Amino acid sequence: MGPAWTSGDSGRPAGARASGSNVPFAVRTASIYNSETSVAKGVRVDNVDQPFTAPQDSPRRSGWRLRHSDGIEFDRVIFFTDAVYAIAMTLLIIAVEVPEFDVEGPPSIDVLWHSISEELPALFSFFLGFWLIGRFWMAHHGFFAGLGAVNRTLIGLNLLYLSFIAVLPYPTGLIGNYPSNPLSVVFFAVVLSLVSTMETVMFTYAHRAGLLRRPISADVFRAGVWQSAIPVVVFLLSIPVAFVSSFAAIVMWVLTPVAGLIVDRLSGVPGADVRDQIEG
Repeated sequence: MGPAWTSGDSGRPAGARASGSNVPFAVRTASIYNSETSVAKGVRVDNVDQPFTAPQDSPRRSGWRLRHSDGIEFDRVIFFTDAVYAIAMTLLIIAVEVPEFDVEGPPSIDVLWHSISEELPALFSFFLGFWLIGRFWMAHHGFFAGLGAVNRTLIGLNLLYLSFIAVLPYPTGLIGNYPSNPLSVVFFAVVLSLVSTMETVMFTYAHRAGLLRRPISADVFRAGVWQSAIPVVVFLLSIPVAFVSSFAAIVMWVLTPVAGLIVDRLSGVPGADVRDQIEG
């Protein structure tokens, strides 16, 4: 293996003497990358450039590279993910228009209130979308807190997941403009179910590929899968309900945490225990 990667353009090997801001990244983090850090199923991360040797029961082939969770490559994935979330949540407000009037002077209270009231569905959809995306962000944050490393496959799955997050402002705007149209609710429910499905897929893959920070029991894994899959069930069940009542379908989305509590009781493993074991 060649010289360790450095943070600057100096090209100095990791063992070269340096000081101040010119210290190579590999030197500053030598205690991390030169230590034999073990993760689940015997995967070892000895260096930021250590080739990934897949466990025998892993579906991944050898030769892929791991990025340890204390390294800059891991941080880049997190920063990019947070940026997509932040942009998606900010774009939600664009669907809410500020009233404009052709008459000279300020409008009367009645006229202004009438214009504002016309935007109430859009305001409702903004807060609904913000709350839903916020919950997705919290779940994603907890998932990445439990990772010891990422590989190219998980990064690819994360990008597919983020594509559905990025598109959420569009169905949110549809609900704001056409709240009583069931097609708006159905479109939103489909996108939400895709986001939740990708959460389940990423968690399952990370567990089987040995990317979690520490091993988890089979019971905790099953409970984690159920907890990440229950929103998919709720969102899909809301689709036929939308053709009867759009409002009832949206209420089902808001009550998703209640369904999670029911799953906790049925699985016998509380959600808090699952988060503690995964996130450490």
